[in-house]
Amino acid sequence: MEDSRRRDAVDLTSRLGPLELRNPVIAASGTFGYGEEYASYLDLSALGAVAVKGLSLEPRAGNPVPRIVETRAGMLNAIGLQNVGVRAFEAEKMPWLREVGVPVIVNFFGSTVDEYVACARKVGRIEGVAALEMNISCPNVKAGGIAFGVVPELARSVVAAVRRATDLPLIVKLSPNVTDIRPLARAAAEAGADALALINTLTGMAVDLDRRRPALANVTGGLSGPAIKPVALRMVWEVLQEVDLPVIGIGGILDARDALEFLCLGARAVQVGTANFLKPWVCREIVGGIGDYLRGQRLATLSSFVGTFRAV
Repeated sequence: MEDSRRRDAVDLTSRLGPLELRNPVIAASGTFGYGEEYASYLDLSALGAVAVKGLSLEPRAGNPVPRIVETRAGMLNAIGLQNVGVRAFEAEKMPWLREVGVPVIVNFFGSTVDEYVACARKVGRIEGVAALEMNISCPNVKAGGIAFGVVPELARSVVAAVRRATDLPLIVKLSPNVTDIRPLARAAAEAGADALALINTLTGMAVDLDRRRPALANVTGGLSGPAIKPVALRMVWEVLQEVDLPVIGIGGILDARDALEFLCLGARAVQVGTANFLKPWVCREIVGGIGDYLRGQRLATLSSFVGTFRAV
């Protein structure tokens, strides 16, 4: 039986530039806390990586409640990037993650280029961090509140500055709240990103009809879940035609078949977000489901499947 399993094993190894993952399934930032919150539901070391809750230099309390509301095909959140800050993460969260042995991708952000650079430097010195993931959907306070991720010139400048500040693999997470995502992808690639992650949430809102008020205290929030998968697939496809960088597909992944659609397009890995709230062990199921599908297709490696989609 053991020999049979070995013969049937599928190599799920995935490479994101200099970062090698044992499989392509990453728990998405903002939906998986700092990892320990999910430890009773699954063995984190079985995942490709964990992208921890976005970090800023100093702790943030986030937005007032209510800041999460369900929609018919997903959810809206306006958490406001609540987090413990870099110092507390290093002292209180990272020691446990090092013991688990899962690759740790640290999502981080700032409101100025200097804040991004300072945060990247501090996180880059933490033992055990495998890669950095830049959230460039944040407003640049020195540019009138325009988000770094919607203007190619701003994206290029902040990514280039962070690239100079760290030798760790650098993943840039792109915002979908643009007319055309391709110029942003080009800017990030030209500035030195090792990989791109897309998409972040779509801006939306919900109405509390009985109160005739916003359902979220912040009025608007980020839409995630199954509703955004078609948009995410389209944007991933567009970016893959535009830049020669590894891409991580994100958006509406509930099961292995959803993940395989992104991988088929050419994404090297996927991040699973909102589905973790519905089924905390879903990442484990998706890893197994990807292996089962490839085995059924008589494919011995994930790499032989990635990018096999043909538009014509």
